[in-house]
Formats: sequence, C-alpha cells, structure tokens
Amino acid sequence: MSKAALITGGGKRLGKAISLSLAERGYDIAIHYNHSDKEAKETADLILEKGRQCEIFQSNLSDIKQVRTLLPRVFEVFPQCSILVNSASIFENIGFNNVTEEIFERDFNTNFKAPFFLSQDFSKGDDAELIINMLDMRINKIETEHFTYNLTKKALRDFTLMAAKALGPKIRVNGICPGPILPPPDKDIKYLEQIAKNTPLQKPGNPDYIITAVKYLLDNSFVTGQCLFVDGGQHLI
Repeated sequence: MSKAALITGGGKRLGKAISLSLAERGYDIAIHYNHSDKEAKETADLILEKGRQCEIFQSNLSDIKQVRTLLPRVFEVFPQCSILVNSASIFENIGFNNVTEEIFERDFNTNFKAPFFLSQDFSKGDDAELIINMLDMRINKIETEHFTYNLTKKALRDFTLMAAKALGPKIRVNGICPGPILPPPDKDIKYLEQIAKNTPLQKPGNPDYIITAVKYLLDNSFVTGQCLFVDGGQHLI
C-alpha cells in the first residue's frame, strides 16, 4: 500500500508546492481546503497526472467540530496516512486595538486549535510518523502588526516542541518558519524583493526552498522538535 499525506490548505501557495512535492516522492495526497475548491481540484488533477491518488476534503478549520471529523474522513480513504502538514492559516494585518472576540477566536481556532486537534487525531493512526507545522519567521521577533496571527504562530511553535516530546518515539514533530518566500495575495514580487533587501542574504526565496526543508525533515529520522528558519536570515534582523 502506498504512503499518504494530509496537507491542510494543500491546494494553493506553499500548501500546493508541498502537495506536489510529496506526490513526486510517491505519496498519495489528501488535500484539505475551505473555500478554495477550484485550486484544490486543479492541484488534485496535477497529482493524478503524476500517477498518485488524490482526494480533496472540505473543512472550515475555524469550526472545531468540523476539524474533528477531518482525520476520520481522511483515514477512511487513506488509512496508511503517515504525514500531516499543518499549512492552512489566516494571515491578516490586524492591530491590537482592532482585535475583536470574533477575530481572536477565528484566528486561534484556525491557526492553533485546528493543528492541535488534527495532530491529536492523526497520532492515533497506525502509520503516523511525521507532523510538520508551518510556522513563520516572526515567531523569533516581537512585532505588533498581524497581532493575532503572530500570537497563534508563537503558540504553535511551543506546541511543536511539546508535541515532539509527547509523541516520541512513534511520531516526529517539526516546524518550518518561512520568510520572504511568496508575496501576500495582494502584493507582487517587487514587494518581496524590497523586504528581502534588508535580510542578511539580500534576496527573496521561492517555494523550492521550503520543499528542500520538507525533504530534509522527511529523510532525517533523527530530527524532532526542530523549527527550521527558511528565511534568508530575516529572523535575525
């Protein structure tokens, strides 16, 4: 039976790149999406063309009741699922004084509680081996823009370390902290290049750098509890 992986937000941006990369490595792919059904279907078609199986699964990660049904549905199709990549998140520039209870709950449910409980459900799978949490280089900084987003990623970083200790030796848990890899949906490459000028390596990245990090975490079975910064050194400034 082929190996399989679940990637949340796996139909677009970095999630899409990870889905395609794992398919090329021989994994069947479960793509989670919320509203991006078109992108999820297009990515699934690309995976099917590579000769791998792929199914898409809709779930609103801000609704924890829906979250708790996602892994059981995935295990029905891919009982051999051995990798979970928590990639989906909400990224909005909301300052401290503009955070409402609704925004706070939505962001923490999607960016932290969903990965937490998905990891819990995933850990019960017979073949579960690796969890990768997509973090952000901002976890190493104190920034007040994107207030709740930054808080959720800091919480997810600590969860990554605690889960690595709690789930060993069966399951390894690691994080990847991207920097200037892709511009926000409302920006272009010039925006990314401008940000990258202030980093030690003075150049923007691209999804291939994230894929290289994913492959490293796949191949090195002696690594757990690590958060890899793939950001051109942006976390140092």
